[in-house]
Amino acid sequence: MPSLSPASSTALRILEQMQADLPSQDAIYQPTNFWAQASQPIIDELRQHGFDAFRSLETTRVFFVPTYGAPGGAYTREQFEQLMALVGSMDKPGGKTYQSLLHALSGELWALADYRVLLASSADDKGWPLASFSESDVGAPQEQFRFDGRAFSRSALNYLNGLSFLRQQIGDEVASIRNVLEIGGGFGTLGEILSQLGRFSYIDVDIPPTAAVSSFYLKQQGGEHFTDYLATRELDVIDVPAAPRQMVLCPWQLPKVQGTIDLFVNFISFQEMELHVVKNYLQQVDRLQTRYVLLRNLREGKAVKSDQVRYGVDKPLLGSDYDTLLPNYELLATNVYPFGYRTIDGFHSELRLYRRRG
Repeated sequence: MPSLSPASSTALRILEQMQADLPSQDAIYQPTNFWAQASQPIIDELRQHGFDAFRSLETTRVFFVPTYGAPGGAYTREQFEQLMALVGSMDKPGGKTYQSLLHALSGELWALADYRVLLASSADDKGWPLASFSESDVGAPQEQFRFDGRAFSRSALNYLNGLSFLRQQIGDEVASIRNVLEIGGGFGTLGEILSQLGRFSYIDVDIPPTAAVSSFYLKQQGGEHFTDYLATRELDVIDVPAAPRQMVLCPWQLPKVQGTIDLFVNFISFQEMELHVVKNYLQQVDRLQTRYVLLRNLREGKAVKSDQVRYGVDKPLLGSDYDTLLPNYELLATNVYPFGYRTIDGFHSELRLYRRRG
């Protein structure tokens, strides 16, 4: 095992405590099939290598560090290298043919398209200067691209364009959003964006191991303004923090959160859960009198688990299911283009925005 930095050692200690506390929690807060299958290999790799380069580890890149090119998308890293070797046999690396195909196969072309959407939607930023964001290099990222001297990953551009959609739909009302709750925040990108935007408070609720990874990441962004699981695990009441405080909680702590929430966000992870679990989470969102709900998921839902699909669900959660799961909310808008996208095999990564009635 490599020697760990102090930050990585702390994150590993947080992970071990979360894992120790997990089995005694209510079943509704336990990982469902997708993450029950995915968690252990991620944990094993984090224990072996630590957190300092978590964005370059194989399992994290497959499950929650999304990429525009390999290993995500339509081909593996090995296939990418074979394709580039073939192109290299026909054209020198500096040649136009080689560079054009590298631009496409690496995912840079797609990332640039998303960056252009961000710029085009930021002519009037309503006080949310999303286009000025630049991602940090915490976690040794391998999946970033640089545009206009700033760094962006697929995770960052997913959130930035989702927030651009929100800004477009509610206009000047974005100025009233001061605190944000997210369930399933990946490695912490939304928290990083909010920390660069200004004085926001942010709560990320997630299962281990991703909750430990986002703790590691956000601690590097927020310093003394960050609260980790070790500081809250024994609290009976957790107040929605004042800005600029950020915290990472585990799912079984969510019923202890007290206060009101301006914006709730879930990107992707609800589709990886079962419907009864999502229903419980959204009841908690409703309990907190959340004003806006911003979701991004496949409209058609995740694949059903089978002998051929290990990381699947019992029943897909469809985009339209949220209308029923959010009875106290009205659907303001949905979007696939330009802020979402359509996959090559016909699935729609759809944004849905809801506002609380009354």
